[in-house]
Amino acid sequence: MTEIFQGGLCERLDPRETPDAAIAMTDVEGTVVGWTSTAQRLVGHPAAEVVGRAVSTILPVTRRTLLEWASTEECLARGGWSGTATVRHRDGHTLKASLRFSLLWGRDREIHWLISGTDIASLSPVATTGWVRDSLLTRTPIGVVVHDRDLHCVWTNDAMERQDGIPRDRRLGRRLPEALPGIEAERLEGVMREVLDSGITTVHEYRAWPPADPRREHAIAASYFCLQGADGRATGVCCTSVDVTGSQRARERLAILSEASTRIGNSLDVMQIGQELADLAVPLLADYVNVDLAESIQFGEAPFARIGPPDDRRRTLRRAGIASIHHGVPESPWARGELVAVPPDSPFTKVLSSGRSHLEPVLDRSPGTWFDRDPDRARTVHENGMHSLLVVPIRTRHTFLGTAVFIRTEEPAPFQEDDLLLAEELVSRTALALDNACRYARERSAALTLQRNLLPQRLTEGTAVETASRYLPADADNGVGGDWFDVIPLSGARTALVVGDVVGHGINAAATMGRLRTVVHTLADLDLPPDELLTHLDDTVRRLAEEDADSQDPTRLTGATCLYAVYDPVTRTCTMARAGHPPPAVIDPDGKVSFPDLPSGTPLGVGLGVPFEAVELELPENSRLALYTDGLIESRHHDIDVGMKHLGGALACPGRSLEDLCSSVITTMPTQSPGDDVTLLVAQTHALDPGQTTCWELPSDPAVVHRARTLVTRRLARWGLERLEASTELIISELVTNAVRHATGPIRLRLIRHQVLTCEVSDTSDTLPRLRHACTSDEGGRGLYIVGQLCRRHGARCVTGGGKTVWAEQELDPGI
Repeated sequence: MTEIFQGGLCERLDPRETPDAAIAMTDVEGTVVGWTSTAQRLVGHPAAEVVGRAVSTILPVTRRTLLEWASTEECLARGGWSGTATVRHRDGHTLKASLRFSLLWGRDREIHWLISGTDIASLSPVATTGWVRDSLLTRTPIGVVVHDRDLHCVWTNDAMERQDGIPRDRRLGRRLPEALPGIEAERLEGVMREVLDSGITTVHEYRAWPPADPRREHAIAASYFCLQGADGRATGVCCTSVDVTGSQRARERLAILSEASTRIGNSLDVMQIGQELADLAVPLLADYVNVDLAESIQFGEAPFARIGPPDDRRRTLRRAGIASIHHGVPESPWARGELVAVPPDSPFTKVLSSGRSHLEPVLDRSPGTWFDRDPDRARTVHENGMHSLLVVPIRTRHTFLGTAVFIRTEEPAPFQEDDLLLAEELVSRTALALDNACRYARERSAALTLQRNLLPQRLTEGTAVETASRYLPADADNGVGGDWFDVIPLSGARTALVVGDVVGHGINAAATMGRLRTVVHTLADLDLPPDELLTHLDDTVRRLAEEDADSQDPTRLTGATCLYAVYDPVTRTCTMARAGHPPPAVIDPDGKVSFPDLPSGTPLGVGLGVPFEAVELELPENSRLALYTDGLIESRHHDIDVGMKHLGGALACPGRSLEDLCSSVITTMPTQSPGDDVTLLVAQTHALDPGQTTCWELPSDPAVVHRARTLVTRRLARWGLERLEASTELIISELVTNAVRHATGPIRLRLIRHQVLTCEVSDTSDTLPRLRHACTSDEGGRGLYIVGQLCRRHGARCVTGGGKTVWAEQELDPGI
């Protein structure tokens, strides 16, 4: 499991979530004497087909090669051989594998080979580009110990002694507690017994004090594999281990991030911020660091575009920060403030194009690489002994600000993934500081972002309607206004349509609009009728007006108009109320336009205390509703009635799509240079098929609960929703039981199948149920809690004329 050990990932990854390492054991001539289940998964051969045969039948290695390795001083000194090779699977296909042959010693200096292999295609992108290089594998010493079924050590390699300090002679032939007494050895034996019994590979971590560094506790990460014989039975257990102390130290260095918050971002000078990052990272993380920023950032202009191939602008950066452990920073050919060209087809170009960091643990300086096209950098790398590289993009909100480069020269350990995580966190904090330093020059961009966030990015449509919209702010330069619109899904397949208009323009009106839009969403979630919702919204606007009066800011004027409509596709009725807002336009399927006689109501925040009135209309299927703000119909050249007449003519186009209709209206109406914000929301209504709903009138009798379950089960079977029977029966039982217990009079049960399955139970009580925490001794009080666990969402709403409806929604396909 070489790839798992490199970078210290052992103690953080479940072995089931890491690439499978194939483990096999051969004698000195290459005859397989031990096989593992992971090896079978890699090449497809079971133990019965491999054990006792030459490994050359599977791997591209010959008996002669193994014998030569066993007698070569270089191979003996390195403890084996590592590299990549093409392996043929049992079913005939080939795969590229990372292989490592570890030299094992037994008694009387007998030699065996332990072979570990991993399919390179199964590794992560970071591992594929860095960890599977031959040179890096050679740098990483892996300890190997093989125990028999009685857990006596029969084979080991030299690297194991360097890890835990147990000499080979003291280890061979003994159990681990005999060679290394203590609780830790007994625990490791327990792990090995579990592997022998279960055959499952296990990852474990323990502590050791190797002779090379006895004063420091080292963390050793080990994987235990069950070795199988030709009959498939366990013959022993193999342990491969690696010292992950370096990775632990990298994670401990994350504590420096608290210092980063005080050392990075103390200035609004972007050049100084870049230098602060470099000064902090040296020598904490790297021996040399440079920070290069987009040239435009220094002047507060927009930085690089989003992810994509570098253009001419992005091929030149300005060096903002440099730091080195060496005096005079000999690693940097460029001084602070100088322009730096980005070499083509280099790691820096890849980072700018992909937006992802580049980790190169061992810097590849061989012929044919990008260094051939950049001799200045190649000379600098060679003269300063640069051997390991990190390149991290500096970005915020997916916008590139530059790059940070981390290099090691004197520190022999290569960069690993933990180092990359630390570097990315430091760079992330630097990006925030750079962004704060540039905000003063981006006021217009901030205003546009505010407006985009306050208005819905995508209208949420349900079964009831399909919609299209247009928005034209009066402040065309900044794109900020006080109009808003929304399409809000409600229970029972219903949909709420909202259009509002806040007094004033600009960022203050937009901020108030955002607050009111949030309030409308909250009140809509309570399923309030349109007139009651406007009453609560009026209270909110009056409270905001009082707050603005206390602020003594003359530019903050609070007041608004609003139209709120709820369409029900089951009954094809639309209930609407308005607060000083223009009436909606209703377009029937034939294109005839009318403006319903809807009580105007007072504008929000006026404080006259006049109640709002709601009107219910029945709409033919495929009718259209047009909700708009007064900026669309008002003009200094004519009164509002003329504007409504013009609007009616523009809407009378039954054959056009909603998008085309919106575009046509905006083009036709005199709104080319509006003195007010203009908003248009057009919705086309749909009706549910009668077969999608069913309703029953039930008496208020405890015995009716069983009947309700039976009726619901039959209906679900007709709809092909048998998988929802169990949960729906329980939901109906709880809701009907509560209706019988807490209300009088008849009970109405309704099922609606649209995008979800809605269960509704209506009764004559006006008291809305509430979720409460029942004590263990309570006999009731858990109904709503049970319903909440079974459905996607649930709630209750008051019914016009008295009573309430309690509802619950379930996904039609719970598996999705």
